[in-house]
Amino acid sequence: MTSTPLLSPSSSAAAAVTEADADAALTARDISFTRDGRLVVDGVDCTIPVGAFGAIIGPNGAGKSTLLHLIAGILPAGTGASIDFDGSDLLSMRRRDRARMLALAEQHGDTDTALRVRDVVMLGRTPHIGRWRSEGPTDRAIVADALDAVSMSAFADRVFDTLSGGERQRVQLARALAQQPRLLLLDEPTNHLDIRAQLSLLSLVRAQTAAGLTAIAALHDLTIAAAYADRIIVLADGRVVTSGPASEVLTADLIADVYGVRADVLPHPRTGRPVIAFDTDS
Repeated sequence: MTSTPLLSPSSSAAAAVTEADADAALTARDISFTRDGRLVVDGVDCTIPVGAFGAIIGPNGAGKSTLLHLIAGILPAGTGASIDFDGSDLLSMRRRDRARMLALAEQHGDTDTALRVRDVVMLGRTPHIGRWRSEGPTDRAIVADALDAVSMSAFADRVFDTLSGGERQRVQLARALAQQPRLLLLDEPTNHLDIRAQLSLLSLVRAQTAAGLTAIAALHDLTIAAAYADRIIVLADGRVVTSGPASEVLTADLIADVYGVRADVLPHPRTGRPVIAFDTDS
């Protein structure tokens, strides 16, 4: 993913954005979801500033993916919940209108038919094309640009199901970008990717936020989250433990409390952002 200019997390464009100097783009209140009698997401409140990159972190089963699906409208939020994005009520919005505003890049991407990669990415244009017309030159150009952005242009005619997990992950991001959302949700976007591809993908997302996109990603790697995210939301047992800039949120005490492991939190020698050094002897 080197064909599109990418921003480094150490650049000025990657400076932390806080609510003190930016209006909240996303405000979610009292979000809950129950599955099989278990409260998976329990009264979550969260905000992400406009044009920021937010990261949701927490142990397995904390509710990260479920929270993204609730924001996306794929799962029903609980009674009394509210989700507002840039002045619009996402919960009362028509499905097509919401799809023009936000896109979700899923963690696992499979298709029921043998679609080519180009056709999978074209699915991102569905909210804009409409039911009664076919894709046009503008749609095809947007799809080509999205594939180029994730360095998958050479795979455009490949059958999606023949790709590796990492290649599928990049195609899912291209589909989401082709949707031209103002809010981008990413569920474990670095799964199956080697470290270079992880950094390139997240740098691409950072570049998009510098252009005004708001992004929220569920991430496992704490140091990766600290390197790229403006705001971090920590979940445990379906509840928000804390949220804020990485330098304030990621502490040794929090990591011990939430993950049950010992770690030292050190400043990166160039960026100053937190780097996590785990105690492998504990």
